[in-house]
Amino acid sequence: MSFIFSTHPLHPAAEAVLKAAGDLRIASAPDPETLLREGRGAGIVVVRAPIPPAFFEDAPALRAAIRHGAGLDMVPMDAANRVGVLVANVPAVNASTVAEHVFLVTLALLRRFRLMDRELRQRGWAAGRGQSDGAADLGGRTMGIVGMGNVGKAIFRIAKFGFGLEVVATSRSPERVPDGVRFLPVDDLVAMADIVVLCCPLTSETTGLLNAGRIGRMKPDAILVNVSRGPVIDDAALIEALREGRIGGAALDVFATQPLPLDHPYFSFDNVIVTPHLAGLTDESMMRMGTVAASEVLRVMKGELPVNLRNPEVVEHYRRRFPA
Repeated sequence: MSFIFSTHPLHPAAEAVLKAAGDLRIASAPDPETLLREGRGAGIVVVRAPIPPAFFEDAPALRAAIRHGAGLDMVPMDAANRVGVLVANVPAVNASTVAEHVFLVTLALLRRFRLMDRELRQRGWAAGRGQSDGAADLGGRTMGIVGMGNVGKAIFRIAKFGFGLEVVATSRSPERVPDGVRFLPVDDLVAMADIVVLCCPLTSETTGLLNAGRIGRMKPDAILVNVSRGPVIDDAALIEALREGRIGGAALDVFATQPLPLDHPYFSFDNVIVTPHLAGLTDESMMRMGTVAASEVLRVMKGELPVNLRNPEVVEHYRRRFPA
């Protein structure tokens, strides 16, 4: 078996498993040129960064791309399918971690934590305490969840049973909306919700989903939380709404351009929390994602199919390339 290639370091528990099974190599940097150069000849790639389509060209040893996480937007599926490379992911294992982050940043915005902390440190006790005048409770509000996959369901459980919130949701599969959630079309959801949480996959339908029109329908004190993907939001429209005070605030973990440039307008707003795409990252979640991804690698090395195979239509092509 040729070597196992990872775009990033993995949790030590996962690396130990893979090193015991074969030759594990970690990319020195996650940019496309480095991945193409250092990943040439790999048998399996563990994906934590966008993979260029050319990675799948002239790659006779490449059996599988295993996504370290749930979202498949980092894998060029057409390129993988064309050459018969298996694609798998690790769904659900960090859903609770992402959900916890949603409430961390929501509460921080409602309780004006950034401003309170800054005023307390720079101007003293009374100035920090004064921020409570504009603080708000989470209880009694309505949360709108866009996307009812594993993350959306985890957010719903905390919202409904932890904080007693009213929850409305929209989903491309309305039948996935659990009991206790009211289904609404997205235009109605953004108009009704006090907190709008984006946790949908990035697709052609969700790109630009939160456009100027829908942002304009939001309540003037509403909060927008994005743990989906950056392009789901029209950045220019959101920045304009923030500048004009037409939205209460935003907590953004993902961006159309990553890393986010330090001179980006989002950094200039006191009512915006910016985090570096870490909503799903803790030591525990990294161990879960890494070890489940490693177990999928081992299955492929043994000639088995991944449990979480996402392109079963290529199995016949794959078996022609690598007969069992």
